[in-house]
Amino acid sequence: MQRNMIELHAVCRRFGAQLAVNQVSLTVAPGELFGLIGHNGAGKSTLFKLMLGLLAPDSGDILLDGVSIRGASFRDVRRRIGYLPENVVLYDNLSASETLAFYARLKGVPLTACAPLLAEVGLADAAARRVGTYSKGMRQRLGFAQALLGSPQLLLLDEPTTGLDPEGIHDFYRIVEARRAHGCTVILSSHILAEIEQRVDRLAMLAGGKLAAIGSVAELSAGIALPVAVELVSAATHHDTLAASLAAAGFACQTKPHGLSLAIARHDKGRLLAALAPLAATLADVRFIEPTLEAVFLGHRHASIHDTGASA
Repeated sequence: MQRNMIELHAVCRRFGAQLAVNQVSLTVAPGELFGLIGHNGAGKSTLFKLMLGLLAPDSGDILLDGVSIRGASFRDVRRRIGYLPENVVLYDNLSASETLAFYARLKGVPLTACAPLLAEVGLADAAARRVGTYSKGMRQRLGFAQALLGSPQLLLLDEPTTGLDPEGIHDFYRIVEARRAHGCTVILSSHILAEIEQRVDRLAMLAGGKLAAIGSVAELSAGIALPVAVELVSAATHHDTLAASLAAAGFACQTKPHGLSLAIARHDKGRLLAALAPLAATLADVRFIEPTLEAVFLGHRHASIHDTGASA
């Protein structure tokens, strides 16, 4: 059986009276693209620092590639981790080449790796410019290049696309997928839920330091029974017939310029299609629109808040 790249076992971390991470347990498989989402202060950045060994858990344990962060051999594991913090801090008076060379020396990476990495993140033409002249997006690209030094087995990326334009975001995920193709495991946090929705294999939702939910987007959506939106595209002359047939089958719908729209439970998809089968000739298209990750997140968050209030 393949060993998990990351294991968290009932991890807790407190800052004074605040329990920033509260009994979090999860696993991440090698090569997985795993998302961390949650409101501000949910514990995402603290969790990153715990996995890096920059903070020690008050209780519980974290294993990276089978090695505990509390163990003496964790230093060797940490050399195989790339980290991009939420707020990238760089030396304004250094050029991009000098900045990357500085980090390469710290990581024990050959300086010959720097120029290809700058080219990969789109900074080859600006490699000799002072970082103080860089835009926010260029700084983010340079921070990403730093995280990629040494071909890490694990990438921890905290809000990695902040400041990037659409082309930069596309380039970022292209590079991430190229690293995954070579076995790299990636954990990223983002507030831009629509951006990661179709890209992560699984994700974890944090709320108040606790793990509120974990799974794929489809699994999390099914877990709170959000309705599926349906659009029926047809000519206006068929709207009344369609509406009457759907009403007879127990489906309420609204008339739109393009046809009809309705919301159904996930388990009613088959029943809806059966009701529409005799009317197939009147339909130009049937579109099922799954709940967005934002809707799933808000649904889980509201459920979490309700549960907390009910138990108080």
